Amino acid sequence: MTEQETVAPGKKSFTNRLIHESSPYLQQHAHNPVDWYPWGEEAFDKARQENKPILLSIGYSTCHWCHVMAHESFEDPKVAALINRVFVPIKVDREERPDIDQVYMTVAQVMTGSGGWPLNIMMMPDKRPFFATTYIPKQSRYGRMGLMELIPRVEQAWREQRQQISDSAGQITSALSQINDVNATKGEIGAEALGQAFKQLLRNYDGEHGGFGRSRKFPRPHNLRYLLRHWQRSGDARALAMAEHTLDAMRRGGIYDQVGFGFHRYATDPAWRVPHFEKMLYDEALISMAYIEAYLATDDRSYADTAREIFTYVLRDMTLPEGVFYSAEDADSEGEEGVFYLWSQEEIRTLLDEETASLFMQVYDIQPGGNFEEEATGKKTGSNILIQSATWIELAKKLNLPEARLHRTMVKANETLMRARSLRQRPHRDDKALTDWNGMMIAALAMGAAALSEPQYLAAAGKAAGFILKHMRDKDGRLLHRYRLGDAGIAATLDDYAFFVWGLLELYEAGFDPEMLQAALELNRVMLADFEDEKGGGLFLTADHAETLLIRPREIGDGAAPSGNSVALLNLLRLARITGDAGFEEKAQGIIQGFANSVGASPGDYTHFMMGVDFSLADGVEVVIAGDPQASDTQAMLTALHTRFLPHAVVVLRPEGDGGKHIARLAPFTEFQQPLEGRATAYVCRNFTCQQPTMDIDTMLSLLAEES
Repeated sequence: MTEQETVAPGKKSFTNRLIHESSPYLQQHAHNPVDWYPWGEEAFDKARQENKPILLSIGYSTCHWCHVMAHESFEDPKVAALINRVFVPIKVDREERPDIDQVYMTVAQVMTGSGGWPLNIMMMPDKRPFFATTYIPKQSRYGRMGLMELIPRVEQAWREQRQQISDSAGQITSALSQINDVNATKGEIGAEALGQAFKQLLRNYDGEHGGFGRSRKFPRPHNLRYLLRHWQRSGDARALAMAEHTLDAMRRGGIYDQVGFGFHRYATDPAWRVPHFEKMLYDEALISMAYIEAYLATDDRSYADTAREIFTYVLRDMTLPEGVFYSAEDADSEGEEGVFYLWSQEEIRTLLDEETASLFMQVYDIQPGGNFEEEATGKKTGSNILIQSATWIELAKKLNLPEARLHRTMVKANETLMRARSLRQRPHRDDKALTDWNGMMIAALAMGAAALSEPQYLAAAGKAAGFILKHMRDKDGRLLHRYRLGDAGIAATLDDYAFFVWGLLELYEAGFDPEMLQAALELNRVMLADFEDEKGGGLFLTADHAETLLIRPREIGDGAAPSGNSVALLNLLRLARITGDAGFEEKAQGIIQGFANSVGASPGDYTHFMMGVDFSLADGVEVVIAGDPQASDTQAMLTALHTRFLPHAVVVLRPEGDGGKHIARLAPFTEFQQPLEGRATAYVCRNFTCQQPTMDIDTMLSLLAEES
């Protein structure tokens, strides 16, 4: 029960059960007068015993509208008194419990046609939902009923129409189960879907601003990575142009932190100008991969530079001393969204010399009255978002300066602003480390290490992976989902296994430590044993020994981040090629068949999944480099492979000695592939049929370029 304490003015006067929780989001609500419970049997027992409905409120610690609702309502004693009287209230951190969030977000989408956070569900004591919505104001406004009016109506209906509410909850739960069953219908998906995915992306493409859709813009990096593969497969230059246009527009827009680097979560407008200022670890990971692959495909150094800047931000501001990565940074500081990132014209004039300030204001669209508008009112605030107004070439021509000089001047100016910004109050940082999001960042850093020849990225990725392998597993060797303040806990979901295995595979192909490949194989086996849907195909989000929810969800949507099934599909296909074990390919085909009907109906909505389909249909290429890992000729061969866009190839290093024996145990087809004449030797194989070995890099690359 909520405790009322006698405290000095200005101190928090309430403390509820969330005070004992590890989650930063739950801690943010630990002093609400709402009598919050964490998800667990204590809350459900209370609801049954007192015959009360449950108010389930789901959010996360850097969610702007979650903060708004908390300040308006959950911190208000009058609202809290109503909630406590009518409901047993439960708070859930969606990042700690993605399984609960997935189930009840599906409920919201079924009931309302949309979803988002905060997610608010009213449900029976047996967890069956009867009402779903997102943000609820305190008082009714803009046609949206407020809590002060809604809760008394629910109280009356609960008292007078209980059976109707229960019947409605039963119907909603039945509909949820039917959707889950439909998603488990097997089918086939073939090469024609690859072209259909591109056509769908082309229809949704914003030819003026880049990206997809005509309103708010999410980066959707898997769309861009798919376009690069379609371009390579089909030769259609439109696909490459779409990817490049979008990446260029994102980098110049306000969605990019021009001073401190890294991407904000999304743009609230179609032109990438005005961001929602949250920064999420998974965005930094996935977006950096798109820039790395664009660099490999085009040799445009600006894409490599952007990836490096993202990694600079992550390693500087988002890395725990233990080596794993924080989850997110908030949009708000000092009680306002974005204030940490905004600048007045006067500040620019004060911080920079007159000539530099004049250039800076032209480069970054600094307006005297500000270029940033309040989202609610549309009024200018006097503050500016830094938006690069044109390309460097265009700006240099307009300002009559050499491009290199202009760029250097802006870099120094941004460093000055960065020092000034460091004196401001930083946004809240969610300091928990999540295995799935860390897996993505490990994968991104490993890709960056290989493509950009940056060993520090490999070291950072390896340190994070080593920490997870040692400290984020239970006594049976299964992964745990969350680490915070020395404590690891919460059973892993499919996403944790799929994304972390992805990171381990990228680590192996960047640094060729066989221990990383062995760990990937071991965890992949656990994933298949605990999550596989042997009847319907594909993988469940929750393990077979996990808590029972309304349904056992099977997630396939490639939204802000790809689904665990999409990532597991590509992992399995790569493992099949790396090890020569056809069993992995059979499991991958099971995922394709298990979701073929859903994906086939709209393949452009599942672009990470379609990357897996593309890989499965491509002529498989395995490249084995036999040689001394430290020798210059071996390194030269590996660099030649790492610096080319080869999305359908896998690379294995076969050293001599114990390391070679270790790899041969994991990938038996490499057993007899040895260096010739004591020199690094490349074995280029297609579907495990190898060409004549070569010690010449150009010959190796020509063999890779040959049609099957």
